[in-house]
Amino acid sequence: MSDTPTTTVAPTTGHSVLLVDDHDGNVRTFVDYLTAKGYHVVVARDGMEAIAHCEAWVPAIVLMDVQMPKLDGLAVTRRLRADPRFAAVPIIALTALAMPGDRERCLEAGMNEYFAKPVRLRAVLDMLVRLVGPAWQPAAPDPR
Repeated sequence: MSDTPTTTVAPTTGHSVLLVDDHDGNVRTFVDYLTAKGYHVVVARDGMEAIAHCEAWVPAIVLMDVQMPKLDGLAVTRRLRADPRFAAVPIIALTALAMPGDRERCLEAGMNEYFAKPVRLRAVLDMLVRLVGPAWQPAAPDPR
């Protein structure tokens, strides 16, 4: 059993990130980094678990590994894109697949962006901010 944190409760505040990855090291790194940046991260360890999470709540964004047990990231993405509830949810490939044509296969399946591992965490954060906004907004100045 892994000691990497897994959240199974739907987030109630902030931008929710569904991280779909079966590698403990990747999960810990992303959870620690994105949580420190203020995002609420929910983890799915395989494609079927990702679909179950999405059936329970609609994440702001999905970070999707491609090679996973039970159901790969391409198949999960196609299933999510077939459901109107997830049409506008950005899905980002985070994958070790870096051969010619891999990026195109991810985009054809319905993913919005593609990052080949190893991924620069700052690049992922910049993309999150661009697609869903910063994790928290500064308080508006008091107009008085």
